[in-house]
Amino acid sequence: MTQRQEAAAFQDLIQGNHCFGCGPDNVMGLQIKSYWHGEQTLCEFSPQAHHCAGPQNVLNGGIIATVIDCHAICSAMAKAYQQAGRALGEGERIWFATGALEVSYLMPTPIDDAIKVIASFIDVSEKKIVLNCELYAGEQLCASADVVAVKVPNSWFD
Repeated sequence: MTQRQEAAAFQDLIQGNHCFGCGPDNVMGLQIKSYWHGEQTLCEFSPQAHHCAGPQNVLNGGIIATVIDCHAICSAMAKAYQQAGRALGEGERIWFATGALEVSYLMPTPIDDAIKVIASFIDVSEKKIVLNCELYAGEQLCASADVVAVKVPNSWFD
């Protein structure tokens, strides 16, 4: 892996984010952190015991989907700011929301180690960004997802 290009996590630069998965303003949430990783983005997350599925050694599928979804949406926002020539969080807000999320669960994800999600940008336009995300436990690919992020008006958050 290459070193991160930015020291601050995307989520820490987005003002007013109360999301359960990625919002630094939600103390009860997952508090995921995303960073540039070359032309891709990277999120590393350490599951807790209460994030288990039925079997206690496996990560819950909803938590998997949430981590992927939040990482993809924050990555889309970071990309949109980059395309606009601004630092993330600088000037008028650029917000995206999930338009579509299709997760393929390829194998059970062990809960006892950190997971990483790598997002790749498939299609980028001003109003829609399509990403592919891969979730790994160690070197094992456990889930893959296609995410459509759509730009939403700032009035949604006023």
